[in-house]
Amino acid sequence: MGSELFDTHTNTHLWGLEGISWLRKAWTRPKGLEGLRMTVEELDGKYTRIKATGLLKHSAWTPYLAGSEPYTDLVETVRTSVAHPAAVLEFAYDWRLPIAVNARLLAAAAREHLTAWRLHAAHDTARRHRVDEREARLVFVAHSMGGLVTRAALDDRYDSDLQGDTRGVITLGTPFHGAVKAAVILNTGRGTPVPLPHRRLRAICADMPGLHDLLPQYKSLRSNGDIRHLTPSDITSIGGNPELARNAARFHHSQKPISLPDHRSVVGINQPTWQNLTIRNGQVEAHLDGARAHADGTFIRDHNKNIKFFHVHGDGTVYKESAAIAPAVTTLPLQHGDIAKAQTALEAITEIIREDAHMGPPLGDSGCGLTAPDLVEAGRPWKITLSGIDSLAGISGRLTNLEDAKDQQELTLRWDNGQARADATVTALNLYRISIRTADGFTITQLVMADEPGLPLRESQE
Repeated sequence: MGSELFDTHTNTHLWGLEGISWLRKAWTRPKGLEGLRMTVEELDGKYTRIKATGLLKHSAWTPYLAGSEPYTDLVETVRTSVAHPAAVLEFAYDWRLPIAVNARLLAAAAREHLTAWRLHAAHDTARRHRVDEREARLVFVAHSMGGLVTRAALDDRYDSDLQGDTRGVITLGTPFHGAVKAAVILNTGRGTPVPLPHRRLRAICADMPGLHDLLPQYKSLRSNGDIRHLTPSDITSIGGNPELARNAARFHHSQKPISLPDHRSVVGINQPTWQNLTIRNGQVEAHLDGARAHADGTFIRDHNKNIKFFHVHGDGTVYKESAAIAPAVTTLPLQHGDIAKAQTALEAITEIIREDAHMGPPLGDSGCGLTAPDLVEAGRPWKITLSGIDSLAGISGRLTNLEDAKDQQELTLRWDNGQARADATVTALNLYRISIRTADGFTITQLVMADEPGLPLRESQE
């Protein structure tokens, strides 16, 4: 959801507007995000209604995803790392659509951009400053789903020369093997009371190809003492679209032969992340641990031959082993929405673009895990929990109102039943950023939406 979307039929901005008040209304008003639903024409492959107008420039909030930070810092970092601003192309896309559709658009845009840059006067100047005086090649910098779009764009069926014209690919928190959270979103509100924004997210995603393309493609479903792949019938049982599930499985299978040139991945770690799931009577139960396999592909089991489960963690949305498929991996203790904004990740991107260093160490420092509600009621206390630490020394926390920077409160951390916790209460109906600074210098953040007391569960808003 990192691109702004505009409805060309109704001349309406659908996603990515500035202002917390708009964001609250979008999720809590009847039909607030109705324009994001796939139409019959779009499901038939006619994609003229929605236009992606740019990358996300403002903080956004989506249930389950712990907020999305803008790409402003990332774009500025890239621009200051190249020979001339004309060398940079921002690629926004309609993230509701199948990844394959956006991949074709990206392949065409990348070819046009590279051709134009090679003809630019600043390109020739930059070449003369290189020892080999080679022509420029492409470097893709992609966050989350953007990494899947990039990989698919390098399919030689779209442009047989694009692989050879690509110097490198940098992915940030990309779910190459999918994410359990996508299945949870599809299942939200089926028979269980959940806040209105969460039900609304499920409603617009039920027939969204882009969401189905993010479903787990690894063996993630615990069933009868074993673990297997999700099937279209499983997806149907939890509220998804079986045809879109089949299309997603075929798409991911077609991606296996595609290699990413000089692929470097930045991967979030140490954040509690769903890895496996169970389906009972059409209800999804997500698990923060998952199975791991031996080199021969068989699952690790205990002495009773039961599958063992491990807390691998990840960035809160994408678990580590789904994102860390590159030969060179830099791990950072960051949340999914912040991994494309954190200074450590931006420094790594600069080094790769400038070709003057390799990405940092294969394993980053520990930081800590951060768990908090994504939606809270104004005036009612709620808890923030930290994990992966054994001391509060050197750790500090802050809660900031994104509409009013003066509205800040220091978080008082304490030990509670063996866990580090802090209590928080907010009064304004706004978007807040939790920031936890750890002793080893990392800042882990999460966005939280505060709404009116009682409103999140009010059925009358449907």
